Amino acid sequence: MTTFGVNGRPVELELDPRESLLEVLQDRLHLFGTKKGCDHGHCGACTVHVDGRRIVSCLMPAVQAGGRQVRTIEGVAGPGGELHPLQQAFIDHDALQCGYCTPGQIMSGLCCIAEGHAGDDDEIREYMSGNLCRCGAYPGIVAAVRQAAAAPGV
Repeated sequence: MTTFGVNGRPVELELDPRESLLEVLQDRLHLFGTKKGCDHGHCGACTVHVDGRRIVSCLMPAVQAGGRQVRTIEGVAGPGGELHPLQQAFIDHDALQCGYCTPGQIMSGLCCIAEGHAGDDDEIREYMSGNLCRCGAYPGIVAAVRQAAAAPGV
């Protein structure tokens, strides 16, 4: 049995060593916000946080999550369902079109801000470069990260 936390809740599962964290999140825990894009770690659609660091969950064997804390897009909003400032900024700046990449973009954006890499638009673009948007909403994404980085308490 492997025990780890997901969005602040303990999870204990019998894991197959071949299962990726993405597969476990979707297929076993029914958390569908994390998206499967390329399944090769190139697009960032499956970005989640593990112990506060962003990772592409399609490449991480789920057994490596043992004893760690995983945060998915479902764990970003406040306890009453109020949007996180970055989620609101995505709406404010129309930083989504089809929305498929949005969960991964938000998870990467949160780490970009927490890591101190949201100083200017070029830095945001650099540190968000692992997340692709096929719709081309990049100007809105950069503006959303910039706005959230300036918000108090983020």
